[in-house]
Amino acid sequence: MENVFSKYFLASNSSGGFVSHFADNYDFIDGWRAYIIKGGPGTGKSSFMKYVVINAVDKGYNVELCPCSSDPDSLDGVIIKEKKIIILDGTAPHVVEPKLPGVCEEIINLGEFWRGDKLREKVKEIIIVTNQNKKLHKTAAAYISAAGELMLDNYNLGTRFTNVKKAERYGVRLAENLIPKQTKSSPKEWVRFIGGVTPKGVVAFKKTVEEFYQNIIVIDDKYGVAANVIMESIREIALERGYEIITLKNPFLASVITDHILIPALSLAFVREYEYINFATHQRRIHARRFYDINILRDCRTRLTFNRRVARELLLGAIETLEKAKRVHDELEKHYIDAMDFNALTLFAEEKSKEILS
Repeated sequence: MENVFSKYFLASNSSGGFVSHFADNYDFIDGWRAYIIKGGPGTGKSSFMKYVVINAVDKGYNVELCPCSSDPDSLDGVIIKEKKIIILDGTAPHVVEPKLPGVCEEIINLGEFWRGDKLREKVKEIIIVTNQNKKLHKTAAAYISAAGELMLDNYNLGTRFTNVKKAERYGVRLAENLIPKQTKSSPKEWVRFIGGVTPKGVVAFKKTVEEFYQNIIVIDDKYGVAANVIMESIREIALERGYEIITLKNPFLASVITDHILIPALSLAFVREYEYINFATHQRRIHARRFYDINILRDCRTRLTFNRRVARELLLGAIETLEKAKRVHDELEKHYIDAMDFNALTLFAEEKSKEILS
């Protein structure tokens, strides 16, 4: 699976709280169908999606996997673009409710396969573990929020020593040279992430870029302002010229920074590197030093270094807390697993996955 499928997170534990783009990755006007799975922890939501993946691959479709940021080994979504189909875990924290129920979306209720009497026998234990999990996620969110404040301070400092106008002019020229005009215009933007804070650390799906895009342009910017300005110019021109793009936001400062822009029709990717993601294969590397005022940068360097170091420690605290939350969540799942009729669920998943792809 690792070397075959492109992978994206559809949500992120950002500094501004939990950010979800689950409901933004299908288009009911364009004929998409969304299957929204409801059910408790451990009720087979991810396993159901894997049945769909197996059947889709058998039929020769390209599949995009959307792992869960709270457990990267589990799935939160599956996208089959050729069929305009998306399957989503519609439970908290990324609750998805139908926009056009029965027309565009279908609810798949896996609660039909649990025994409520067995769950009620464990009600006290379930409440205790659920509350523990919520508290741990709240603590992790506080760590990430604090780290994000320091990252944002560094970004704001970067605006002092970065020549934004020069970067913007460069971004426009770059985009105009590499993104040809089209006679047919059908612009579309999907917003996702390829990095995120998880119990396994800061995980990034760089193979989504390296294995699926032939032309990779790396913007080497340690401080981020020039890269973000250039990405925004690329985004605007790509949409202006009628392309479908995948905009990959920064998982920590999702409302501020665009990390990468992918243009599938051109097999063209514009990317930025971090400590947790670098690209060994690339066609061209653009160094952002040309946009810096070195004298102003020198005055800011001590604060930039301090912020980066403390943010790193805070993220380590968040990761450690998310590891604990994952262990608690595993305990919660056991209660639901014990109450599930997995034989009936397996038969349903096999038939339903075939129906979805028919």
